[in-house]
Amino acid sequence: MNVISNPWQALRSLTAARIALGRSGISLPTAPQLDFQLDHARARDAVHLPLDTASLVQALGAVLPGHPEALPLASAAPDRSTYLQRPDLGRRLNTASHDTLAGQYHPVCPYDLALVVVDGLSALAIAQNAAPFIHALLQRLEPEDWSLAPTTIVTQGRVAVGDEVGHLLGAKAVVVLVGERPGLSAPDSMGLYLTWAPQVGLTDAARNCISNVRPEGLSYFDAAYKLHMLLRESRKRQLSGVDLKDETVEVLDEGAAMGRRFLLA
Repeated sequence: MNVISNPWQALRSLTAARIALGRSGISLPTAPQLDFQLDHARARDAVHLPLDTASLVQALGAVLPGHPEALPLASAAPDRSTYLQRPDLGRRLNTASHDTLAGQYHPVCPYDLALVVVDGLSALAIAQNAAPFIHALLQRLEPEDWSLAPTTIVTQGRVAVGDEVGHLLGAKAVVVLVGERPGLSAPDSMGLYLTWAPQVGLTDAARNCISNVRPEGLSYFDAAYKLHMLLRESRKRQLSGVDLKDETVEVLDEGAAMGRRFLLA
């Protein structure tokens, strides 16, 4: 059967979105249909892929020289199946992890910032993006003398688990790096959530979010720039969430700017 091309097909080189796929009769052509099935399988794999914690500890050690080794923790969800069916358990630490932080890591003076790495719904996103993003962020934080709490890695975790970790570590602010729900063209997106004065029971209104951090989405450079500006304002105003707006000017290299603004050309 003949494939009828879509006149907007040229735009497909500018986006991973499924546009201008053409048609064969009243159906998708075979190639786009197979691509869809492959991306769907990749998204499912990303949800169920376990996080290689040992490799991540090693990768974080390479970008955090002079800092304590990242501490592996676990949420109250004992396995992936439970995690997917009980979101509430993914928002709290299990007893062993809670006791570890409560008994050993509360400082005399509060840390400025705790970085909490959480597998979320895509361990793939964390494995690929967490270490290079932290490296980019540290380039901006180190000249300003931010004191960092020991980095933690939480498996079977959700965003809100960072509130408990940050509170137990005695941090003024917490940033959660979490694997986002996989999309059909983006199984590897990482989200960043900033909370000032973290404690159990906060809602999403208390957080600022930066989404789609990955080489094909928001670059590490741009994400670090936005988060750094939010952190500076959060520390100065001692708040976060709906009361703290992103006032950054978009920083793009010339090539990226051309790619992201094609509809305005």
